[in-house]
Amino acid sequence: QVQLVESGGGLVQPGGSLRLSCAASGSIFSINTMGWYRQAPGRQRDLVAYVNSGGNTNYADSVKGRFTISRDNAKNTVYLQMDSLKPEDTAVYYCYAVLRTTPQFASIHAYWGEGTQVTVSS
Repeated sequence: QVQLVESGGGLVQPGGSLRLSCAASGSIFSINTMGWYRQAPGRQRDLVAYVNSGGNTNYADSVKGRFTISRDNAKNTVYLQMDSLKPEDTAVYYCYAVLRTTPQFASIHAYWGEGTQVTVSS
């Protein structure tokens, strides 16, 4: 059993900042990639950013230069620092992790959190 629990969402004014956290727990052997997607009302779920086990990162063009993803491997936690927030960043943000629950490569699977609401509005 693996759980991902997000925290840090909320209401912020345009230009403000928020920091999201996501902690993975349970039967985890190793974590490959951790990251964030977001879904605005009436839209598909889109990738925001991810970081792999080697620390390499990737960002959506719409958040480059404003968002920073990082991870603490000792805590199985990924963070998303969001600065210079815009109204168009309003969405439910979902954390995900691609991980193995056993040493067998076949155990690799993607797990999702339940999402946290981020609202950017004056």
